[in-house]
Amino acid sequence: MVLSLALGVVVGVIMGLTGAGGGILAVPLLVFGVQLSVAQAGPIGLLAVGISATLGALIGLKNGIVRYRAAMLIAGTGILLAPLGVWLAQRLDTSVLGVLFAAVLAWVAYKTLKEARALGAGGEQIHLAPHCLRDTQNGRFVWTSKCAQVLTFSGAIAGFLSGLLGVGGGFVMVPALQRYTDLTTRSVVATSLAVIALVSLAGVGSSIATGLLDLAVALPFAAGAAVGMGAGTVLSTRLSQKSLKLSFAIICAVVSVGMVVKSVAAMTG
Repeated sequence: MVLSLALGVVVGVIMGLTGAGGGILAVPLLVFGVQLSVAQAGPIGLLAVGISATLGALIGLKNGIVRYRAAMLIAGTGILLAPLGVWLAQRLDTSVLGVLFAAVLAWVAYKTLKEARALGAGGEQIHLAPHCLRDTQNGRFVWTSKCAQVLTFSGAIAGFLSGLLGVGGGFVMVPALQRYTDLTTRSVVATSLAVIALVSLAGVGSSIATGLLDLAVALPFAAGAAVGMGAGTVLSTRLSQKSLKLSFAIICAVVSVGMVVKSVAAMTG
């Protein structure tokens, strides 16, 4: 219990420093720290990420920056796909899941490194005109079939991966909202937190229903993550965003290699 609580605090601090996407390190910490498989650690990581994201989403709702209609559309698709991911996770070999998780971590490390370099260069990425534009008068999206399609597809990917690997999907949702909408950065983060909260907690519910969630590990881990996120959020205001992103990218890359080594060793052993 003490170890789970401590690991939860670590994850929470990382999430507070780097955003909800930092929750992707929850599963590796449980795999290496508590010796769980990816399939066992996934629902526990989802619970911690889901609770933390819920707190952030509620703050965003209070501030009026969550696009709740878009969040519900995206999350609705994600919730439908999350149980499929959970089902598949229980049927894939644990070593295969480990390699898949390592690949996702490597991708996150690459994307985060690019963002850090962009901050260092002082420039902004140039995107094509987004599919989802807001009405200039009321601030709401002008819904088109293309807008609905891209958001629905993004939600499907986030939901499936959340169930399969126990990740909240922030590394999918934040880039998708940045690419396909004209939302401000604060609104992108708040809306993605709302999606992550809904999809993650739906995945947790599916795991509980099938008896796959170890509450003895999950509850202290989630409590620690909530406490750690508060501390990490305070610390983040005192540190350079470029340094935080570089550090997070390096950690993800190192953990990715560790996951591959562990999975290969299990396959050959």
